[in-house]
Amino acid sequence: MAMSAAEMKKKYMPMAKVFYWIETLLVVSLMGSGGVMMLIGSPANVQGMTDLGYPAYLCTILGVAKILGSIAILFGSKKFRTLKEWAYAGFTFDLLGASASYALHGGEPVMHIAAPLIILIFVFLSRQQWRTGWM
Repeated sequence: MAMSAAEMKKKYMPMAKVFYWIETLLVVSLMGSGGVMMLIGSPANVQGMTDLGYPAYLCTILGVAKILGSIAILFGSKKFRTLKEWAYAGFTFDLLGASASYALHGGEPVMHIAAPLIILIFVFLSRQQWRTGWM
């Protein structure tokens, strides 16, 4: 006998919440810590940006955006659903742009291209879990 949607939701809700928070905390910690490192002008971050041909001041802009996006995702509630959606979208654009920048720059290790895409998978999982309401 098949379970109804309400029964499935009741049965799997605790596990879904755990998965949501693991995915979300991973995304927020990676993006937030990256934002802090960019904002304080970590030499590795600044060097990485300038090596790709971007101006160093872009680190400040991206650092602020990553920190604010992390806050929006972590503390976004039903009241700020649009802001949370924009934060997920911003992370998506940032990670796709990072991967594309490394790929198009040439001569970069494959891990530099793949790492943002792996993080992007967790961004998608977190967003999907949040949108389904199972968290």
